[in-house]
Amino acid sequence: MEKHAYTNELIHETSPYLLQHAHNPVHWMPWGEKALLRAKNENKLLLISIGYAACHWCHVMEHESFEDPDVAQVMNTHFVCVKVDREERPDVDQIYMSAVQLMTQRGGWPLNAIALPDGRPIWGGTYFQKEVWVDALQQIQAFHLQNPDKTEAYAERLSQGIRESNLIPVSQTPQPLDIHQLKQAVSRWKQNFDQLEGGQKGAPKFMMPNNLQFLLRWAHQMNDHETLAFVETTLEKMARGGLYDQIGGGFARYSTDSYWKVPHFEKMLYDNAQLLSIYSQAFQKTQNPLYQQVVQQTIAFIERELHSPEGGFYSSLDADSEGEEGKFYVWQKQELQDLLQTEFPLFSDYYQVNENGYWEHENYILLRQQSDETFATKHGLSLNELKQRVKNWQQKLLAVREQRIRPGLDDKILTSWNALTISGLVAAYRAFGENVYLHLAERNLQFLKEKQLTSSGLLRHSYKNETSKIDGFLEDYACLIQALIDLFETTGNSSYLNDAQQLTHKTFELFYDLEKNIFYFTAETQTDVITRSIEVHDNVIPASNSVMANNLFRLGHFIGEQNYQKLAEGMLEKLVEDFKVYPSGYSNWMQLALSLTSKHYEVALVGQQALEKLKELQKHYLPHCLFCASTAASPLPLLKNRFSPSKTWLYVCQNSSCQLPSELVSETLKLLLP
Repeated sequence: MEKHAYTNELIHETSPYLLQHAHNPVHWMPWGEKALLRAKNENKLLLISIGYAACHWCHVMEHESFEDPDVAQVMNTHFVCVKVDREERPDVDQIYMSAVQLMTQRGGWPLNAIALPDGRPIWGGTYFQKEVWVDALQQIQAFHLQNPDKTEAYAERLSQGIRESNLIPVSQTPQPLDIHQLKQAVSRWKQNFDQLEGGQKGAPKFMMPNNLQFLLRWAHQMNDHETLAFVETTLEKMARGGLYDQIGGGFARYSTDSYWKVPHFEKMLYDNAQLLSIYSQAFQKTQNPLYQQVVQQTIAFIERELHSPEGGFYSSLDADSEGEEGKFYVWQKQELQDLLQTEFPLFSDYYQVNENGYWEHENYILLRQQSDETFATKHGLSLNELKQRVKNWQQKLLAVREQRIRPGLDDKILTSWNALTISGLVAAYRAFGENVYLHLAERNLQFLKEKQLTSSGLLRHSYKNETSKIDGFLEDYACLIQALIDLFETTGNSSYLNDAQQLTHKTFELFYDLEKNIFYFTAETQTDVITRSIEVHDNVIPASNSVMANNLFRLGHFIGEQNYQKLAEGMLEKLVEDFKVYPSGYSNWMQLALSLTSKHYEVALVGQQALEKLKELQKHYLPHCLFCASTAASPLPLLKNRFSPSKTWLYVCQNSSCQLPSELVSETLKLLLP
């Protein structure tokens, strides 16, 4: 057994990020009542350091500062030091991120903050070089000792600022919705489109799947060719860039440049889960074979590298291996020449092993510049011949890459991210009809129900090593309700709808503020944070409140609960002014706004062939439709008294009024397609 010079309290944790720091000379403690109590008893400031396992600069700061005994001595002498995995405790991260952004107007990870013993912050920042870090800690400690009243006053002002930014981020005067507000928002948004490379102008470039989902739907329903072209450009450039793992599938977290070439190499489950949805939907709309390739390869990556034997999905892969960022993914020219021999010239043209793909230190990032059709024509190959060669290259390189030292795996399983993956797999099943995708989704749901749902109906947030821990946050409930509704719409299995209803009741019980008509991120039972935040901004993951509002809209239609629909509309109306000014930060809210202000249909399928016809319908891109199917008589409002043992009827309904039913999918599609 390996011997370590130092071991701290993180050794008892399950989070890979916390365990990475378990042998630092710093006397780290995990976040919780014990750390807060020690700070109060010893009258010491809290030093709160937040990061996650795949974070490159978190590793750098650990190596430079937290592994240094001299730095650790300063930290241990003057502070109670707390390490937080932001993925395990997003509520804690939100509070101290808000504080650092208020103090410095910027944020990121590693996130470092100093707080009074009760948790109220007084200072913070992100990455610090060792000398700057030590100097800052000594100055803050000295100032606090000499000026306790000033520190207390500043902590109270800052905490008040956090409460105001988190607790009342929504307009108090709701505005009625109409389509012109959305048109105004999209018009403003277009000014920041990078029409050449896709995504938002400038660098770095984040993928923002939910933005693309809204814009694709907007283009489809409004017949907006300019926006559709932008979405297609973005999806194609992302898929051909170095951001996408051309050999193994899956996307890195973001591109460091403005043209998707050099990624920050960490791979996150939540990104890839949501990208399954948008690429599947884009395929339904355009039939572009590139999008199908991306979905197939990305699911293969998730299965191969992030799938636990129990059926859950792990959180992320590190950017680094052997202490170098991207080393696992890049290639040197001589290595490729030796491996591919006579195939190398064609390979190097296909994957840009030239000045386009050159990165640094003789390393190349594989990327593409042309469609397969164009490349095949250029080289006098049939499309099938090219595809076979590419498949052979990928298999050969993947086998070699598997022999390399792998990036670190964050093998905790998060409920919210797994639920997003279920939704992504369901979207892929709809687009491509592959039963294995639906099987993966349903197996993952079974895992979550068995491991993360308590007998009293409460969700847990994190799972590892047979340990289910941390009370679920709004994002866990909202994303799982969304996944259950997706499964119900796709399979007609009413048990999924029943589960969604039960979780919704629990969500109201734990998180809902009746006076504000919005949900808190943390349950009312949470006692170890200084304030309960409210999440409304859609980011790389949609805001938990926007997911919940969309859920209420959908559930309301399925179970005939008009109050749910009114609540969803009320939540949205508070944000109209915000999304007109900053549309990219409210894209999932705008999905709901589009449902409320433009054509929206409920499609009911009843009869023995309902599921076959449902599958046929759902191959098409119909984002403005809800589906309710049953092969037997059903009490659901959309299906009640409509079953016939001899026929399968398809009903198209709008605002509780249905047109005459048809037995033909083709006739139904005429009513649904723009």
